[in-house]
Amino acid sequence: MFLRLANEHRQFVQDLVMNLQALAVVLERHGYPASCYTCGDQMNSASFMVSLGDNHLIRFLVSDYGITWTEMRDDRELMKLEGAEAINQLEELATLVKEAMQTSKNTEYSSPKGKRTLQNSGGNVKTHR
Repeated sequence: MFLRLANEHRQFVQDLVMNLQALAVVLERHGYPASCYTCGDQMNSASFMVSLGDNHLIRFLVSDYGITWTEMRDDRELMKLEGAEAINQLEELATLVKEAMQTSKNTEYSSPKGKRTLQNSGGNVKTHR
């Protein structure tokens, strides 16, 4: 049973890393500085970062040791979530990106238009000011 759970966890982390890489690409196409770094080709950990402008930074870390979402503004930590809460917050960000893609008429995701759409979407990504 434990070996099966360990294998499922590894697969979960790998799936999450692949999705983070894809999200970084989409955010870049919308004009947001985003990156997703992995160590080696095992895809067992990743560091995802995106700048939403106005010194607003989101960092999402995933590894075998845990998952964290950290949101910062002006170099101050606003919020730090772990585990399922961190993944839920990531889902909210991904939903905002999907909505921005659906409202964008330009298939190349013009960065000024895409950025305006994502930033003005009404605070679906929780931020503490």
